Amino acid sequence: MKIAVTYDNGEVFQHFGHSEQFKIYETDSNSILSSQVVDTNGSGHGALAGFLKDHGIEVLICGGIGGGARTALAEAGITLYPGTKGSADEQVKALLAGNLNYQPDTVCEHHDHAHGAGHTCGEHGCKDHGAAH
Repeated sequence: MKIAVTYDNGEVFQHFGHSEQFKIYETDSNSILSSQVVDTNGSGHGALAGFLKDHGIEVLICGGIGGGARTALAEAGITLYPGTKGSADEQVKALLAGNLNYQPDTVCEHHDHAHGAGHTCGEHGCKDHGAAH
């Protein structure tokens, strides 16, 4: 199975649509066989699902993600595990062990307002669907 994680400096990146890198893991049923970090080459929100599909990704682990991206990933046949934080490697190991801590209802719906430098979705209420900000 091929698993991708939104990636920034070893951690799960918290805004899918702004992901500049993914870490892609080749796995068997219970272990990581290999991994590599790939650049998205500037692909934005709409193109990232296609980017992942082109790389043969079956599963995506990420932080915050918008509704449109969720739809695009579903149409690409990619299983989504949103609302994760921490080490990318540890999240993949947890998924393979069957104990990944994720938030299935995580939706980031704030693309109508500006963000300051260093913004990440996980910091201001995007964790739960319908959260007011």
